Amino acid sequence: MGETRRRPATRILTLVVALLALQLGSLVAPAYACGCGAMIPDASRRIGVDREESAVRWDGRTETVVMRFRVNGDAERAAWVMPVPSRAGVTLGDPALFGELARLTAPERRDRFHFWPREDDWPFGGGRGDGVGAGAPPGGGVGVVGRERLGPFDVARLTATDPDALGDWLRTNGFALPDRLTAELRPYVERKWEYVAVRLAPREKGAVLRGELTPLRIVFASPELVYPMRLSRLAKTPQSLGLSVLADHRMEPRSPIGGDRPEVTFAGRIERPGGTVAALAGGGPVHLTVLEQRFPHPERIDDDHHLRRVADTPYRRVVYTDRLLTVAGVPAWLLTVGGGLLLAAVTALLLVRASRRRADAGAGVRSAA
Repeated sequence: MGETRRRPATRILTLVVALLALQLGSLVAPAYACGCGAMIPDASRRIGVDREESAVRWDGRTETVVMRFRVNGDAERAAWVMPVPSRAGVTLGDPALFGELARLTAPERRDRFHFWPREDDWPFGGGRGDGVGAGAPPGGGVGVVGRERLGPFDVARLTATDPDALGDWLRTNGFALPDRLTAELRPYVERKWEYVAVRLAPREKGAVLRGELTPLRIVFASPELVYPMRLSRLAKTPQSLGLSVLADHRMEPRSPIGGDRPEVTFAGRIERPGGTVAALAGGGPVHLTVLEQRFPHPERIDDDHHLRRVADTPYRRVVYTDRLLTVAGVPAWLLTVGGGLLLAAVTALLLVRASRRRADAGAGVRSAA
């Protein structure tokens, strides 16, 4: 009885501790890094990226990255920076792109039948019967290539020869990024990369950054397909990356760069892309590869994603719907079991009758004798 009384108290204490941990987690570490770079809100504010989606087109010479964020929190402004290997052009992207990509790569759906009833089938589940299965500046430290307002974005395109000068310029010009970002920018400065720095600020006074943000389209020259990821090591929470790659062949990362193994969820040749996909692909046939990757420990990220050509093997996920096998609407197991019982009953009845006939015949013989 004593153990029984203690259980409710233990459960309540566990729930209280969990709720306190959740509240503390929402207050600490407001900095947030996403797959393309660092995203930082204003001081005392917080921002989270529920989902980052990027579509990348590479034709062997030029790379186009269209990225979209779905965010939550209470920040009215935030800033992030994305390193790029060469001079970049930045415009707004078309939000319809990601919906079209989702339709092109949707899983194939198939029915999968089972004979014996499961918990959702009659007589256990009330007859529902199915369930879904499964260029560098001339010595000044920082050069401003361009700065423009694009919708809710204040975009600065920069060059830098000194990571400390780059960090100072960003902070002085309203891009409130943390001091620790300077060290993470050093490898890019040493390789003479350039930078796209973005401030996100809604035009409406008092509005906060929430929901799906307008996509950004970034174009730069690159002799290889590379997706910047190193700055995501600043993140304090697990990260995930969704990447759709349009190229002449199927493309996959050379290594997991400190995360889980990248998962291919779709690979195939699109002969006649339409709409925004055609605009991104250049109008002709293109090979589309969709990748998903999780980074449970972002601090282990040690490089950018460098993608390489692999065999053009098509792949599409299959989602099965489990259904109970029926015949004319009647569960097959019920017909089988019922038929078996009926057959057994008929057989037993015939055996009884045969036995009686033999008994009657024997009695007749004895009477005649």
